[in-house]
Amino acid sequence: MKTLSLVAPLVAALSLAACTTAEGPEGAAAGSPGPIVIITPSHDNPFFKAEAEAADARARELGYETLLLSHDDDANKQDQLVDTAITRGAAAIILDNAGADASVASLRKAKEAGVPSFLIDREINATGIAVSQIVSNNYQGATLAAQEFVRLMGEKGRYVEFLGRESDTNAAIRSKGFNDIIAKYPEMERVAQPSANWMQPEAFQKMETILQSTPDIRGVISGNDTMAMGIVAALKGAGRDDVVVVGFDGSPDALDAIRAGDMQATALQPAVPIARMAVDQADRYIKTGETGMPEKQSVDCLLVTADNADRFGSFELLPDPAPVSE
Repeated sequence: MKTLSLVAPLVAALSLAACTTAEGPEGAAAGSPGPIVIITPSHDNPFFKAEAEAADARARELGYETLLLSHDDDANKQDQLVDTAITRGAAAIILDNAGADASVASLRKAKEAGVPSFLIDREINATGIAVSQIVSNNYQGATLAAQEFVRLMGEKGRYVEFLGRESDTNAAIRSKGFNDIIAKYPEMERVAQPSANWMQPEAFQKMETILQSTPDIRGVISGNDTMAMGIVAALKGAGRDDVVVVGFDGSPDALDAIRAGDMQATALQPAVPIARMAVDQADRYIKTGETGMPEKQSVDCLLVTADNADRFGSFELLPDPAPVSE
């Protein structure tokens, strides 16, 4: 897998939501390729909303019509939406998929119909079916988050780890990254490892229960920021401002919580640059039959803390301000 770093510029870069059209600089006129179909989980999660909107904007800049769809993490619904893309004569599918195994058949069907797919955020358990699989370096990001978590905990204390959705390979990769670091510190004791399926309400409810059964916890590390927001809310409700909270994603809500001191750190996934990269590669593939890149690509995550939170926007590192001329 080729790994790209965000420190250098990324030059390479419900149900049925709105179908949007635009004529960009290259003009999507009659006889041009079909729409670029963008399929993600629910836009209720700011991460998926941000990547969908970034892909949509980039595709329209390039002159394509777009169709935005949400599968709500339902593999059967995803299969129906892939059928929709095929029926609409899609030029390409940009997909944040509904399961590493469950998505393979749908994508194979799209490939056989002549519709290339470009995966973002989540990989599938197969190669040679999608043209590109572009993901954050989840393991690297998880080790960054865990190192900061251990430091903030003073290398000791009882803590909880919140897991993501079992069918999502990212959940297991992040958990491995967390635990490969934390296991080096014998005075760190994990007392619970619940799954909240990436969901804020579920994390809130489970955190309330844990606080009642295990009130002496000193930290919580979460597989994503949406769950972390539920955890923060539960801690606030219990009057607990002494618990370290570290997340993963770099959501706008998490950045605000870090700035406010309600959360201490998160590993930011560059979802917006990745979505733009996928569209750029789709555009090149549509025009030339190749992307010039390997199928599997990863982009490093970045650690966000109170010291640097103002340097980040919605799932991306903001450009340095232009120097002021005298």
